[in-house]
Amino acid sequence: MIAQHPQRPGSRLLAEVIAETPGGERIVHCLQCGSCGGSCPSGADMEYTPRTLFAMINADRRDEVLSANTMWACVSCYFCTTRCPQKIPITEIMYTLKRMAIREGKAKGEDAPALARTFTDLVEKYGRAYEVGIALFYLGMKKPMAALRAGPMGVSMFLKGRMALLPQRIQRIDQLQAIIRKARELGGAA
Repeated sequence: MIAQHPQRPGSRLLAEVIAETPGGERIVHCLQCGSCGGSCPSGADMEYTPRTLFAMINADRRDEVLSANTMWACVSCYFCTTRCPQKIPITEIMYTLKRMAIREGKAKGEDAPALARTFTDLVEKYGRAYEVGIALFYLGMKKPMAALRAGPMGVSMFLKGRMALLPQRIQRIDQLQAIIRKARELGGAA
């Protein structure tokens, strides 16, 4: 385990993450409490928990951080962010790390593109994330045991009205799809 330590002034990676993430300066306040990893539905699939990743960022371990699957396993549920006692924008930091990994050619394996493709396909089709679809199409096919482990949490979220069983399309989905088509034409989207 990587021990907690104060911000290293020489950590270029830390400086970049802070600069590229809205609210990213809060990362230096990480207490290493583990609330983020403990509340993460994808934690079991991550190479490193967010707190470990933050310590690695602070230690300027760029290659290890950007080659990790942690940010790709993040499903953007914001559980970690809402439970963080230091109000660190953890999910936003995961987005930053994804962008950095893509920019530097560090996105590895088939999991990152497969999960991203599943997510983007569902957003393009319905206009919003569809958690059950992600579980069925990605976890169900690629990681069936992870899908089974996530089952009780999914049922709990459904019963509390936090997750729809069937997908719900946004109004004017045609406008979103036109924007996506135009972005693809311009080379701005996959």
